Amino acid sequence: MRSKLFVPASRPELFAKALASAADALSFDLEDAVSPERKPQARTDLRALLAADDARASRKTLIVRVNALSTPYFAADIEAVARNGVSLVNLPKPEHPDDVRAAAAALEAAERANGVTAPIGLLLNVESPRALRHAAELALAHPRVAGLQLGLGDLFEPLSIARRETAAIQQAMFALRVAAGEAGVFAYDTAFANIKDIDGFRAEAQMARAFGFIGKSCIHPSQIAIANEVFRPSDDDIAHAVRVVQAARDADAQGIGAYVVDGTMIDPPFVERARSLVADAARLGLLSEEQRACAGI
Repeated sequence: MRSKLFVPASRPELFAKALASAADALSFDLEDAVSPERKPQARTDLRALLAADDARASRKTLIVRVNALSTPYFAADIEAVARNGVSLVNLPKPEHPDDVRAAAAALEAAERANGVTAPIGLLLNVESPRALRHAAELALAHPRVAGLQLGLGDLFEPLSIARRETAAIQQAMFALRVAAGEAGVFAYDTAFANIKDIDGFRAEAQMARAFGFIGKSCIHPSQIAIANEVFRPSDDDIAHAVRVVQAARDADAQGIGAYVVDGTMIDPPFVERARSLVADAARLGLLSEEQRACAGI
């Protein structure tokens, strides 16, 4: 999920273009992008899309950002979007583990009512000081939580922190990534509002990748290709990871605990990262047949 394109659920004329885009994931938005008076129609249009053949046939990860649990829109949102084919519900503004558990319970009930056959995960927005401080607790609150997503606009603006302040961004990214690591879920990067600042988007995406995030939110199709490029494993990284995985398999067979690959001492944490990278490369179709064989795939 290198790239995730936000699509306002109130703009059905954009649905087909989004499905045809190069984004790995689509996040249909029922929250900030939709005014209160348009939310009922947006739910209806989105429900129709999720039932359509094009959406069902899509290989993209389909996500819906619902309204916050505390709003009068949450219950209707969940009932409308808990459908087969939806991978994740993006929950904004959770503040307490009880919020996560309540959202999970509502989602489970809606799945039963709608005949959903595969459980839908939760992607939690971390966009307040309290949520950032308790991010690991939020992520550990329920098994449905699949990831944490940073929301820097909502986090920084009330605190008068400059959105482009690198030191502040790095601290927020580090805190979120460590919390996600504690909970065993993925970390996903925030949106970048200045559509024309391609260099700024790229720099922030590169920062996020360096901090172990798996991808970046896109608010415009022009950002998709950059996110896909930045979060694509490089050929050199793939080749090294394959060698590590192969060496690990040989070392296990010989009962060796630590060994050297490409001049670097390798032990279990390095092997775990290499296996993750190889899995990502395989999913993206980036492995040669020889590499697949070496990695035991």
